[in-house]
Amino acid sequence: AKKVIGVKQAVKSVEKDKVSLVYIAEDADERVVKPLREVCQQKNVPVETVPTMTELGKACVIEVGAAAVAVLR
Repeated sequence: AKKVIGVKQAVKSVEKDKVSLVYIAEDADERVVKPLREVCQQKNVPVETVPTMTELGKACVIEVGAAAVAVLR
């Protein structure tokens, strides 16, 4: 599936109604992911949590942790 990695990119994509699902890492800083949670709520985009940023990064085949990933439609 096509995806965007990172909170800022995810927020932009959700605002443009391009997202079907968002993953947020539980260990991500809440004030960083809060704007994404809010925009997902407004746009009725489902949010799933992943235990760690490292796991989310590995799932996206990147070398670093990811606080959030949005799966595009």
